[in-house]
Amino acid sequence: MNRLLQWIRQTVSPVFVVMLVASFILWYIAKLSYTYTAEQVIRVNIDGEQIPVTCVVEGVGTNLFAYRVYNDKVLRIPLSELRTSCSAEEETFGYLIIDPQSLQNAISVRCSDIKIISVVDVPTLEKQHE
Repeated sequence: MNRLLQWIRQTVSPVFVVMLVASFILWYIAKLSYTYTAEQVIRVNIDGEQIPVTCVVEGVGTNLFAYRVYNDKVLRIPLSELRTSCSAEEETFGYLIIDPQSLQNAISVRCSDIKIISVVDVPTLEKQHE
């Protein structure tokens, strides 16, 4: 192992390594200016109940990167803004099923710098709100 490291130090210039790392960083920064589509988990608070919602989002790479790394806020959405229906299935009887389109619209209004294309995982509320 020591012989390998010694051989690399003799044959590879430190300036080359620095330039290689710098070029990789600049390439990555240049790629962040493109538009990308990705899945993003957005935390939503619907009348006191926090729910993670998986959405397909589109935006500039820097905005998507910022949302993924730095976004720790919870979007507050009142239940009155959402269209809901009561579940008739036996396992989830009495639960509220949220309409995906109304949830997508409510999230889109609150996320101005990324575009919400669709809501992948539509949550159900565990208890019926009156």
